Amino acid sequence: MLKLRYCKFCVLPNTRPNIFFEIKTNTCSVCNSLINKKRNTNWKLREKKFRKLVNITKNKKKIYDCVIPVSGGKDSTWQVLIALKYGLRPLCVTWKTSGRGKLGSSNLKNLISLGVNHIDFSINEKVEKYFTLRAFERFANPCIPMHMAMHAIPLQIATKMKIPLILWGENPGFEYGSKKKSFQGEYMTMAWRKVYGVTEGTIAKNWVNKNLSLHDLSPYLWPSENNKKKVGVKEIFLGYYFEWNPQKTFNISRKFGFKSATKPKTGYYSFADIDDEFLTTVHHWLKWYKYGSTRLWDNLSIEIRNKKLSRKKAIQIIKTVGNELPIREIKKFCNYINISLKKFFITAERFRNKKIWFKDKKGIWKIRNFLISDWKWKKNEI
Repeated sequence: MLKLRYCKFCVLPNTRPNIFFEIKTNTCSVCNSLINKKRNTNWKLREKKFRKLVNITKNKKKIYDCVIPVSGGKDSTWQVLIALKYGLRPLCVTWKTSGRGKLGSSNLKNLISLGVNHIDFSINEKVEKYFTLRAFERFANPCIPMHMAMHAIPLQIATKMKIPLILWGENPGFEYGSKKKSFQGEYMTMAWRKVYGVTEGTIAKNWVNKNLSLHDLSPYLWPSENNKKKVGVKEIFLGYYFEWNPQKTFNISRKFGFKSATKPKTGYYSFADIDDEFLTTVHHWLKWYKYGSTRLWDNLSIEIRNKKLSRKKAIQIIKTVGNELPIREIKKFCNYINISLKKFFITAERFRNKKIWFKDKKGIWKIRNFLISDWKWKKNEI
């Protein structure tokens, strides 16, 4: 049994991966470190450092100065705008999600129209569907193939074309806390990926079986640090040089044509997680079983730290939203990997965190020491 605790500043629970709590203050590592770090960061000096890096990169006189992994979302739009503002010649690269919808397509098209060359990389659908099914069955994380591909494809292109720089957005190791200082800085590394790459610590080779050969998995392979160093590729987080804030990047991106949804697809923001129709939503909802929180909690905690919401208001929003069940997206996901709705919930149930969940006398699943005492627990998911 785990004693469930919630940060007294935001609403994150101690079940969330890669965070830790200060016992004396009962606050999470994100709130403890991030607020002070951002307040004490000399952003003008960081921007100056970025200008120096840009000059060094441009002096290499390559066809492309940098690769930018993009989805068409507000963050990747912001990354492109930064690159163009500082005179870089980017090659944008996208892993094409099988769940791309009209809004995602429209925003990606808008991003390309900003003035960049672009590669839209599609993976063998049979391979991707099977890999997604296995990832769901093994970890209840259907986005493992997505995250492996999102990292592998731009990196493979950069190393093969000897493009010196890869521009990523924010650094979750900095934004959401890390025990290792090396994970909070400006560079993305293979060691960072294993912790924050959302692949459950696995790499492509770990998924080889009788149905998935190493050749099948080639789009998911990450080139080594030695290979990167050999061809002169560096991967940096723009969030190290420029203060990252979801509302800020959205406001900038929409001035250049980015469009949000009419309401949040998952979580609190109507401008986030909208480039995919079902994978991301299902992934974030499964956190409810694993951690007793969802994407909504993550987003609201950001708003609290940015002084846009009080903790009391955030808790009220969680209570008002109530039980989140994205049944439309779950059905789309089941259709995609060819399983029944019943099979989906049987699989999800295997990953319910019994350290925090328990069944009451009526057979209703509840969370011990839940943040909201009068929460309306439901007996059945559907």
